[in-house]
Amino acid sequence: MQFLFIHQNFPGQFRHLAKTLSQDPKHTVVALGQQQAPGLPGVRLIRYQTKRAPAKTTHRYVLPLEAGILAGQAVAEQLIKHQQQGFNPDVVIAHPGWGESLFVKDIFPHARLIHFCEWFYRADGADIGFDAAYPVTLDDRARIRSKNALHLLALDACDIGIAPTHWQKSRFPQEYQSKIQVIHEGVDTDQAKPDANASFTLPDGRVLTTQDKVVTYVARNLEPYRGFPQFIRALAQLQQQRTDFNTLIVGGNDVSYGSKPKDAPNWREKMLAEVKLDPSRTHFLGKLPYQQYLKVLQISTAHVYLTYPFVLSWSLLEAMSAGCCVIASDTAPVREVIRDGEHGYLTDFFDQTAMVNQLTMALADSSNALSVRLNARNKVADEFPIAMGSNLWVQQLIETKGWS
Repeated sequence: MQFLFIHQNFPGQFRHLAKTLSQDPKHTVVALGQQQAPGLPGVRLIRYQTKRAPAKTTHRYVLPLEAGILAGQAVAEQLIKHQQQGFNPDVVIAHPGWGESLFVKDIFPHARLIHFCEWFYRADGADIGFDAAYPVTLDDRARIRSKNALHLLALDACDIGIAPTHWQKSRFPQEYQSKIQVIHEGVDTDQAKPDANASFTLPDGRVLTTQDKVVTYVARNLEPYRGFPQFIRALAQLQQQRTDFNTLIVGGNDVSYGSKPKDAPNWREKMLAEVKLDPSRTHFLGKLPYQQYLKVLQISTAHVYLTYPFVLSWSLLEAMSAGCCVIASDTAPVREVIRDGEHGYLTDFFDQTAMVNQLTMALADSSNALSVRLNARNKVADEFPIAMGSNLWVQQLIETKGWS
């Protein structure tokens, strides 16, 4: 069969599925992405670029839609060219968030179109308005409603949608939820696993091991959506109470979600101006290569994961798979994978004292924390391994296509 993956940063969320399909000699697997897409060994990658950016005169509510149409047109031009060369995919699997798959059905009307349903924006009940420090205005509501235009077009066009979690599926309009199946892409539990002999070398040459007390925090970027301000405030309080631990902070200084602070270059500098941390015990590591990042998780005594009610991070599941003792926010996406006291510990996102108390308990390394580590590892190994995610994806593809 012929498969086409569309994702501007391919492989993105499709890494494991694309690898599984490409290893079957019965299949032809092609991908399409932008110039910066890293690609995947064994999968032919067609690159595209839009001809221009959205016009400066475009209403800002409509900017995402115009950008999506431009991307969709650029993708369509590539698809038409390859169609003329004989490529006609049976199944197209796409992330619709950037508009790339807008015109797939017009070019390949008989192909099955599978959309990755990551997030549907709402002005109430999720990330927007969650933090009272950022009240929701009418302008915000209008912008958010307009931003869903691409997603509604995608929901109408696709044959089926795949959401990683029940929480993410629940954000989509009820009228379309019957089209959406919940299948997480899975994590590599063979790589993200406990290692009692793991060590991590700090930039100053010091080496930390599982015998040291280490607090860890990971996010793609250090920002409010992932609770960075709350974590830093709690860390400052904890450092005043005890001096027997180091803190490893992994993440960049850009913004993945939300916006930059108005009074500082980035959220790291803003928070360091607000609170005093011990620089000899606080290590900002930036973005790390994957194997180094795993070492951080493997030596962790207490791992903090905070998030708005938003998309669940891979890093949480990888931390659980690595056997971390996780202290996490008691928010909807987290509750789907962590039962308080069984797979980790949940605290109110905004309760600094509660977070400090949980960290203090974890640093004591009680027998209960050891049990929680094992339960976390087992949950991910049982429910979120790559094989399960890929197998369920393939099963869904077969059922959707009607293959025997």
